[in-house]
Amino acid sequence: MRCELCLSVCLSIYLCLSICLSVCVSIYLSIYLSVCLSVCLCIYLCLSVCLSFCLSVCLCIYLSICLSIYLSICLSVYLSIYLSMSIYLCLSVCLCICLSICLCIYLSIYLSVCLSVYLSVYLSIYLSIYLSIYLSICLSVSLSVCLSIYLSTYLSIYLSIYLSIYLSICLSVCLSIYLSINYQCVPLTI
Repeated sequence: MRCELCLSVCLSIYLCLSICLSVCVSIYLSIYLSVCLSVCLCIYLCLSVCLSFCLSVCLCIYLSICLSIYLSICLSVYLSIYLSMSIYLCLSVCLCICLSICLCIYLSIYLSVCLSVYLSVYLSIYLSIYLSIYLSICLSVSLSVCLSIYLSTYLSIYLSIYLSIYLSICLSVCLSIYLSINYQCVPLTI
C-alpha cells in the first residue's frame, strides 16, 4: 500500500511537475518566440527601412548622375551641332558676301575695262572709217566743186576771150573783105 501511495504521489508530483514544466516551457517559448519574432520583425523593419532608404538614395544618385551625363552629352552634342551649323552658316554667309563683293568688283573692273577697250576700239574704228569717208566725201565734194568752179570760170573766161578774139578777127576779116570789095567796086561805077 505504501508503495502504491508513494507511486501515486510520485506520479502526481511528476504529472504536476510535467504540467508545470510544460506550462512554463510553453510560456517561455511563447514569450521567447514573441520576443524573438518582435525583435526579428523590428530588425526586418529596420533593415527594410534602411534598404529602402539606401535604395532610394542610390536611385537618386544614379538618376542624378545619369541625368547629368545625359544632359551633358545632349548639351555637348547639341552645342557641337549648333556651333558647327552656326559656324557653317556664318562661313557660308561670309563666303557668299565675299564672293558677291569679289564678283561685283571683278565684274565692274572687267566691264569697265571691256567697255573702255570696246569703246576705244569702236571709236577708233568708227572715227577712222567715219573720218576717212567724211574726208573723202568732203575732199571729193570740195574738189568737184572747186573743179567745177574752176572749170566754169576758166571756160567762161576762155570762151569769152576766145569768142571775143574770134569775133573780132571774124569781124575784122569780114570788114576788111567787105571794105576791099567795096573799095574795088567804087571806081568802076565812077
